[in-house]
Amino acid sequence: MRQSCIILIFTLFIGLSVYGQQSPAPLVVIRDKATYAASVKADARKKMVALKPLIPGLVTDVRYATTNNFTHQVLYTNHSLYLREGPANGLKMAQDELSKKGLALKLFDAYRPYKVTCKMWQLVSDRHYVSNPRNGSNHNRGLAVDVTLIDLKTGKELDMGTGYDNFTDSAHHDFYTLPAAVLTNRRLLKQTMRKYGFGHVPSEWWHYQWHNDIGYEVLDIDFKELGM
Repeated sequence: MRQSCIILIFTLFIGLSVYGQQSPAPLVVIRDKATYAASVKADARKKMVALKPLIPGLVTDVRYATTNNFTHQVLYTNHSLYLREGPANGLKMAQDELSKKGLALKLFDAYRPYKVTCKMWQLVSDRHYVSNPRNGSNHNRGLAVDVTLIDLKTGKELDMGTGYDNFTDSAHHDFYTLPAAVLTNRRLLKQTMRKYGFGHVPSEWWHYQWHNDIGYEVLDIDFKELGM
């Protein structure tokens, strides 16, 4: 998998050069725990935080640790969820506010190892839905989360008009041909996430990323190593 990522990036790099376009800066990918630890020592904001201990009662459905996802393959070795310290704390504050309304967050994904993004791109090479490995993803940087809302009493997801990882126009934020209740649910999620520091991606109602992604390296570290 690592080799295929390197080949893919090299091919894109050469392609841009051939056509006279400016080549992108080399992507910095941290692949070992020692280098990650050094980056955290230099900048404490880069610490990766396990979300379940930080947010008690957090409901999760880590699809990429199962075959119930658009690839129909198991992409993760476990069901752990991590974010950098800033977005992790922002997510906790969003959860605290929603709980007062009888609602809660349900997470599908957070940090995603870089090699997984490479594999996704091989299957769906559409930058509207999968990040191009040439640039890395904010999931790879520990800055993005895929999320929906649930009713605390029933545990059921609020109706968002489509399921998670739906690659149609109806999943876009600017798709308004939907029932009023669906639009209200989407708006509530967006307003709450924005209040606590998260921006949205136009083509995915579930995807939110931290407002500041400057200086965060792409990570390709297994979940087990982060938890050690």
